[in-house]
Amino acid sequence: MAVLEHQAPESAGDVEGPPRLRRKIRGRWTPYLLLAPTLTLIAVFIAYPILTVVRTSLYQYNPNKPWMDGWVGLGNYEKMLGDPLFWDSLQFTAKWVVVEVGLQMIFGLALALVINETFVGRAFARALVFSPWAVSGVLTTTIWLLIYNPTVGFPHILAEQGHVAYGVSPLADGDSAFWAAVLAELWRGVPFFAILILADLQSISGDLYEAAEVDGAGRVRRFTAITFPHIKAALVLATLLRSVWEFNNVDLLYTLTGGGPARATTTLPLYVAQTATVTKEFGYGSALTMAAFVILSLFSITYLWLTRMGQKGKS
Repeated sequence: MAVLEHQAPESAGDVEGPPRLRRKIRGRWTPYLLLAPTLTLIAVFIAYPILTVVRTSLYQYNPNKPWMDGWVGLGNYEKMLGDPLFWDSLQFTAKWVVVEVGLQMIFGLALALVINETFVGRAFARALVFSPWAVSGVLTTTIWLLIYNPTVGFPHILAEQGHVAYGVSPLADGDSAFWAAVLAELWRGVPFFAILILADLQSISGDLYEAAEVDGAGRVRRFTAITFPHIKAALVLATLLRSVWEFNNVDLLYTLTGGGPARATTTLPLYVAQTATVTKEFGYGSALTMAAFVILSLFSITYLWLTRMGQKGKS
């Protein structure tokens, strides 16, 4: 008589163990696998260049003078702190950012309020207002170089009317060159503020203005109580972004004034570019780059802090 041996059934844990383990492993590593391409790009295009600049800033490196190359430690940073050209360029950069961004915000806000109104040809006016934002920095400079040309540009028109002498260019003097560059960059930068502010203006319900008008609120009161609170976030965002971009502005200033006359319009990034490309002092240029990097990091920290405070305020 055959003896039937009955094998004890496997427990549910034994049956489902391996698949469940695989699911746990898959679930644990899936986020890292999804982030891997982005992290790789960050490492290659951001982290590695930054580390390279940090390393180079600790060396004396000039391909034109290889016999002087070598480790200098913090020597480049000590040189930077004692360099009057560094402080002059940093001071001009602060002046450039404050004046340029401040004027862009004022004119951008005024322009957004105007094109937000209903009038004939509003669509064409908006397209005309936004078009300078699509123009590159080099093309912007080409246009304004023609405008400032003392032979065929606006100075020539003023000279024919007897207001200025013939052959005088606004780019020949330090103060006038600064305001000439400010005006050229305003033409390109104001539309950015206008676009962001207009987007928020169009999200405001007209019922709010009607109710405020019924309550006797004037135009100024409606702006301070309704309009400004709605566009405040856009103003902060645009101001921080434009501050970073104007801090890094090299193309317009380089092609319009070349940093002159007599370095009167040289920003810190432009000084970095001149140090690296003209004098070939890559070690010192890297130290200057790290100084600019620290300053720009403060803008980023400010933006993140304001964003977090805004989220806490909404919650």
